Amino acid sequence: MPSIETIYAQRTIYQGYKDAFKDLNCEFFTLTSIDNLKEALERINPHIFMTFSHNYYLKFLDLQLLMKHRKKTGMVMFTKIDFWNSPMKWYRINESKSLKYEKEKIRMIKNGLLGDVFYHNVEQDDPRMKGFTEATQKKYVTILLAANKKLIFPDYDEKFKADISYIGTNLPQKRKAFRKKLFPLSKKYDLKLYGQDWTIKDRILGLIQKLGQYFNISYLKTIQKPKLKLEDERKIYSSSKICVNIYEDYQIKNGKDMNERVFKIPLCKGFQITDYISCMDKYFNENEIVCAKTKKEWFKKIDYYMKNPKERKRISENGYRKILKEHTYHNRVEQIIKLYKEFIKDEI
Repeated sequence: MPSIETIYAQRTIYQGYKDAFKDLNCEFFTLTSIDNLKEALERINPHIFMTFSHNYYLKFLDLQLLMKHRKKTGMVMFTKIDFWNSPMKWYRINESKSLKYEKEKIRMIKNGLLGDVFYHNVEQDDPRMKGFTEATQKKYVTILLAANKKLIFPDYDEKFKADISYIGTNLPQKRKAFRKKLFPLSKKYDLKLYGQDWTIKDRILGLIQKLGQYFNISYLKTIQKPKLKLEDERKIYSSSKICVNIYEDYQIKNGKDMNERVFKIPLCKGFQITDYISCMDKYFNENEIVCAKTKKEWFKKIDYYMKNPKERKRISENGYRKILKEHTYHNRVEQIIKLYKEFIKDEI
């Protein structure tokens, strides 16, 4: 995690893994851009090393040193890979281009230099990953995003009371959806928006901060602070009548990955109305999550559930039990440890 100062989604994913590993009696260490990799490996001697294939992460890693340490100690390297066929627009400078064009990375995946276990949070049949296994001769495993039960739980706070709330970054590829489905809600309901990049100033500062993190310029890395404390998120979800979950167009089209929000809202016993992502059918039923497939259905369901608090409560309770049982970062860490043990067994 080169920069723990990030104010975007990776911040809560990182915290989720950290809290879960520690809660499951594992020692957890964070390697940042200012740490010495060789010294850290010798001092900690980790069983598992987790990183990304994104250039920003590789910029601060010596893969040859990691390979040498893996061979010497049996350390297993988990690498979250980039999309084989990326749907990201050119102006998403913090996103990687399609992995299929990264010849050097493909070579490093083939020869094992880039990791032992490759993973992504998308489903196995996601079209954005089509071609990865054929080209690299490596499989990837699906490790879903999740909710952090150490931080996310029911916690009502009058300060965050609202009819409808949305927490998220004002991403360029969501702005059309915001205009169609989010902003019109303010005409009828008490709508509250939280998150990053909702003003031009914040977007400029966010860009400067990302550049500061990439080039490891200390005073620029912290030029912006998060708009919310980590614990505020649960209070917002717990104190809103409806929490909406809006996806990017390509996610709706492919239907193969779910964001953290889909797991976090129910764990607060918050009520969620979300865009329909087809893979949700694999993990939830209609009594655990409410989806809207069209713009018309979106507003119709919001109006209906706003008038039916008992129905909201029933569905929220069902969703809470499902997430707590199957979709916390504790579940994901258990999956990672199982994959680690399987890899070690196969190597022996």
